[in-house]
Amino acid sequence: MVKDGHVRLLPIHVANKIAAGEVVERPASVVKELLENAIDAGASRIDVTVTAGGRKLIEVRDNGCGMGRDDALLSIERQATSKIRDVDDIEQIDTLGFRGEAIPSIASVSRFLLKTRRQESEAGTELSVTGGSLQDVREVGVPVGTTIEVRDLFFNVPARRKFLRAYQTEQAHIRSAFTLHALAHPELGVSLTADGREIVRLPQGATLEERVRDLFGAEFCAGLRPVGKTVNGVRVSGFAGLPNITRNDRSEQYVFINRRPATAPVIAYALREAYPPLEGDRKPIILLFVELPPDQVDVNVHPTKREVRFRRPADVREALILAIGEALGVKRQAAVVAPPPPPEAPASLRTLVPEAAAKPPAAFPYPADTLPPSSSIPHPASFSPPPLPAVPTGSGLPLFAAPEDGSPWRWCRVLGQVANRYLLLETDGGYVTVDPCAARERVLYERLMSGRRADGQTVSQQLLLPETVQLAPADAARLRKYLPVVQEMGFGIVDFGSDHFLVEALPEILGGVSCRELLGNIAHDLENAGTRRGSEKWREELVAKAACRTASGGTGTLSNEEAEQLVTALAATRMPYTCPRGRPTMIFTSYRELERKFGR
Repeated sequence: MVKDGHVRLLPIHVANKIAAGEVVERPASVVKELLENAIDAGASRIDVTVTAGGRKLIEVRDNGCGMGRDDALLSIERQATSKIRDVDDIEQIDTLGFRGEAIPSIASVSRFLLKTRRQESEAGTELSVTGGSLQDVREVGVPVGTTIEVRDLFFNVPARRKFLRAYQTEQAHIRSAFTLHALAHPELGVSLTADGREIVRLPQGATLEERVRDLFGAEFCAGLRPVGKTVNGVRVSGFAGLPNITRNDRSEQYVFINRRPATAPVIAYALREAYPPLEGDRKPIILLFVELPPDQVDVNVHPTKREVRFRRPADVREALILAIGEALGVKRQAAVVAPPPPPEAPASLRTLVPEAAAKPPAAFPYPADTLPPSSSIPHPASFSPPPLPAVPTGSGLPLFAAPEDGSPWRWCRVLGQVANRYLLLETDGGYVTVDPCAARERVLYERLMSGRRADGQTVSQQLLLPETVQLAPADAARLRKYLPVVQEMGFGIVDFGSDHFLVEALPEILGGVSCRELLGNIAHDLENAGTRRGSEKWREELVAKAACRTASGGTGTLSNEEAEQLVTALAATRMPYTCPRGRPTMIFTSYRELERKFGR
């Protein structure tokens, strides 16, 4: 290694290998870059073939626009691209790739073959590159589009090659990259073949619903709720998982920003705020598309464009929180009688769209006096629920209907109590095990949270003696900035100057809690979560603690009447699936799962 201190220009083959270190981390990186190029070329069909986890062969074949001879030769040069012309174009990026480094970087560390033809050309072009050196250029007969073969990846960089993992590990990474782009573009037909075996083949022209079902199955879809909302020019769509169906990592969190698989710190924060507290460090399942004008997002902050930066992150945060919150709190519409299902129909605890429901016996009518005819019930673009089983009769156990449209079930009966603690319910989709203590916490929490006047203001309680509070300078500055919002939250508070505030009234739900410990936290929440979410966060935490303390005293055997009252109250809550601390209130087992376990 030369260490004489002099500055030199690197040879082009060395520069390409360094660039490859940024773009080509492993075989999956090659698949990602070539898929993006194929999508940008307007392909409607893309076929991916890999051998030995991508070490021996990666082939990506598309039917896009293709290239002529001159364009094909330029494509293997560094900083050559068809997607931008001027520095100003970087502010309006609406393609997946644009920097022109991927192809020469890949070619510099592999045996690279490119075959391409445009629609108007009679013959295509084939380029052969080995380790970054052009070996051959010739005319060939090929279909319209582009086929790229990458063989012996890292053959000339043994240090990089020995750090590759086992074939199965590398193939798993390839499949993850393939799945991300298949989800981002459900309209495309795509396939993945590994070691001569076709793993996935997905049809063209699919909806997002169909693509998710094809990739993950109907059982996965049953726990999702549709998301769709626009706030301040930011459109959020896709699906959000119910809070009682979580994972211990982010492997099933799919986020697309302007159809690009990417993320940003503000998205992780918004997800934590949008969901109710989840047990431990569990992560929700999400599949979200964030769309906003290209000039509002910088996609060039990471070499592989995995992370982006927003010009107005507060708008994105607010849109995500509102969209997910609205999706999780959507009430299901009332419905009419449905026929019994076929045996193989999957079931879900709470279906995603309004659909015909099983009608209970006449002794237990729905609360509504009249129900709309089935033809008048709207069917949004979301997952269609399975048909429901007919209401069972003749068991002698009391059966009661859903208390309102938002219930997790349309009818249920309490079968009894297990281990002197858990309630066992039969419902329209399967059986449910309910934790009465967690259910009480949820019911009490939502009743306390609804303790506001008709005008939406929090009920305040005057203090016998006003309290003077001194805050740290940073907290005082935040509180002064959001003082009108804090006053709307139920605090009677006046700025006394010099980081001092006079508190004359507190929200009624605070009881004997010292406001000295709260004002700094509230100001911090308002600063970080935004005024709309921050003003609710402190209430949620305090009320959750109060509900947990109150519910913890109620344990032991429940009478049938007490069990039915608790189940009815839980079904009527906005978020019946978890307690305020994030523990599940119920565990659902579908009829389909039972039949599978019994081999039916």
